[in-house]
Amino acid sequence: MRAARYHEYGDTTVLTVEEAPDPAPGPGEIRVRVTAASVNPVDWKVRSGAVRDFLPVALPAIPGRDAVGVVDELGAGVHGVAVGDRVFGLGGVTGATAELAVLSAWAPAPAAWSDAEAAGAALASVTALSGLKTLGPLSGRTLLIEGAAGGVGGAAVEIAAAQGATVIGTAGEHNHAFLAALGAVPTTYGTGLAERLADLAPNGIDLVLDAAGSGSLDALVEIAGDPARVVTVTDHHNAERLGTRVANAVNDSAWLAEAAALGEQGRYTPRVERTYPLEEIAKAHAHSESGHVRGKIVVVI
Repeated sequence: MRAARYHEYGDTTVLTVEEAPDPAPGPGEIRVRVTAASVNPVDWKVRSGAVRDFLPVALPAIPGRDAVGVVDELGAGVHGVAVGDRVFGLGGVTGATAELAVLSAWAPAPAAWSDAEAAGAALASVTALSGLKTLGPLSGRTLLIEGAAGGVGGAAVEIAAAQGATVIGTAGEHNHAFLAALGAVPTTYGTGLAERLADLAPNGIDLVLDAAGSGSLDALVEIAGDPARVVTVTDHHNAERLGTRVANAVNDSAWLAEAAALGEQGRYTPRVERTYPLEEIAKAHAHSESGHVRGKIVVVI
């Protein structure tokens, strides 16, 4: 199969497109013929070697955690899915950006989602759901999402709004119309946030989800009034210091099905900023690393 690979840790120049061995699904896994895979910050952090101490990978490695495709082989003990089904889902830390990929968690891809949208759904939605579920019931609550225009933040806005929350999202001014379209009340991040929130939410902020990891966790705890009302999906270091909760992505087929159900209802649509062909995997990674991303970056296989 053709795949994006890197044989050593490094910058985007280590990425190449080449022939690689076909993977085989193990027990409880499926293999899909990939139509598109997303690029997430974890992909280039792993590729660069920055997180090798706790996320080591065997080299050469294929970047990518989530993809959409058509099932072409079932592992032992797999039920409820058939060869030919179109699914989106998650594999390991690596392996998705290739013609064939093995998934350990999956759900049927909503017909309304394009391949690019479905490719961008899995990791973003389970990360968002992990954070939101950690916060508890959302109906009738006012939720602040820091970094609401990114892949995880955007998913969290739509999912939280569907659950009855009033969502206020932070982003640069150029993304405010985008946030409003997702269902959030937009505001800018940084200095003066507490004062802006006093006008937007005069009864206060009930809960906070940090999807930015921009170093603002101290200010978010102060806004919430209690570290127990704040969850971060990115800032592990400061969370430990402040006593806030951390939520991590989980390869959970039930959570993927929950996101897909919202997709079927038209209440969650993964937002794709740009797609790249497989041959431009290095450009896709460079775009993600730039930090100037609204929604998802997707590689079309």
